[in-house]
Amino acid sequence: MPATDPAERLRGVSLRVTKQRTAVLHAVAQRPHADVEAVVRAVRSELGAVSTQAVYDILAALGEVGLVRRIEPAGSPARFEVRTGDNHHHVVCRSCGAVADVDCAAGERPCLTPASTNGFVIDEAEVTYWGLCPSCNEN
Repeated sequence: MPATDPAERLRGVSLRVTKQRTAVLHAVAQRPHADVEAVVRAVRSELGAVSTQAVYDILAALGEVGLVRRIEPAGSPARFEVRTGDNHHHVVCRSCGAVADVDCAAGERPCLTPASTNGFVIDEAEVTYWGLCPSCNEN
């Protein structure tokens, strides 16, 4: 099981531990599928002033080393999560935009086998399910 302490996770991928990186990683861990604005608000509430560009840069660096995953549901801003490496999928509410994790569609990575790869070596599949979340379905 991976370390849950942000500082340990940063050290584990040889990234320098800074209060900004730690705060961003903590914010994403506490808010799965958060967009950048939600991460910025969380980091600012913890640290005070931090630029939006700094948060974008940190999210990019964390993504490059596999500590966060960027997802981009159609019609939605990019969102971030710390659940990485397992090729899980997502379900998105058409009404309110809520996002939830869905385990792999079938088997192991890449979860789906296309009829033809056109010569590509496929290592990941992204599936997005769309529907109504329980709250929106009640309305």
